[in-house]
Amino acid sequence: MKRHTAAAAAALSCLAFLAAPAATATAATTAAAAADNPYQRGPAPTVASIEAARGSYAVSQTSVSSLAVTTFGGGTIYYPTSTSDGTFGAVVISPGFTAYESSIAWLGPRLASQGFVVFTIDTLTTLDQPDSRGRQLLAALDYLTQRSTVRARVDASRLGVMGHSMGGGGTLEAAKSRPSLKAAIPLTGWNTDKTWPEITTPTLIVGADGDTVAPVATHSEPFYESLPASLDKAYLELNGATHFTPNSSDTTIAKYSVSWLKRFIDDDTRYDQFLCPLPRPSLTIEEYRGTCPLGS
Repeated sequence: MKRHTAAAAAALSCLAFLAAPAATATAATTAAAAADNPYQRGPAPTVASIEAARGSYAVSQTSVSSLAVTTFGGGTIYYPTSTSDGTFGAVVISPGFTAYESSIAWLGPRLASQGFVVFTIDTLTTLDQPDSRGRQLLAALDYLTQRSTVRARVDASRLGVMGHSMGGGGTLEAAKSRPSLKAAIPLTGWNTDKTWPEITTPTLIVGADGDTVAPVATHSEPFYESLPASLDKAYLELNGATHFTPNSSDTTIAKYSVSWLKRFIDDDTRYDQFLCPLPRPSLTIEEYRGTCPLGS
């Protein structure tokens, strides 16, 4: 019996010895990737991790009163609680026509827990048009990076914008006005301007097959088609969705928003796998178009 026990122990010791180089190599590869990309944040992604309601970072939040700002309507900043990873990229999100910050608030903690500083805002009035919302998105980014209590946590060179409906139209306006933005994601966007050849910011257009407020045929699709062919761009049309789908927690919106923001704000190529090859139609995706391979 003792001989069998000793033999088993020796075998386990041998297996551990053999496994050690592989584990060391994996750790070295991960460390090398992180060294190559100083903006990489969080563990290696999986389908489960990008579909999860929360990512790997604990999140804190702080409110910005409308009385403290004049160029947008205040809002809530969500940010990773930990400071051990350094600064983070940031994204500001606008609600749509007649809507308030609460309509897009679910995106705040969900995106922040993946390693971003996220600012969900109110607009000056609920009736503001897309061009005004675009200016307010940029004003909120400037506040976030220059005046906010969390400005030291933000990398001001890695910023993005998102928005719903007229906020989505404002997202396109903001990207057009500020080419230095790293990512833009209009969610069932609405705008009277249908062509955006001037945009140089990587842009993910999200439409909904059942949208009767901003039908994809007259909004999201022409927005996408008008973007430069050389641009990193994608068109995600949600299946079984409406204009107001982005106002509630939605796994498909979150999954591809996280992947897009990670890829272009953090330059994290670990997320290429979720964007290219192009996702295929499914129970939640009516259609997906995009440029592959993604630019470096």
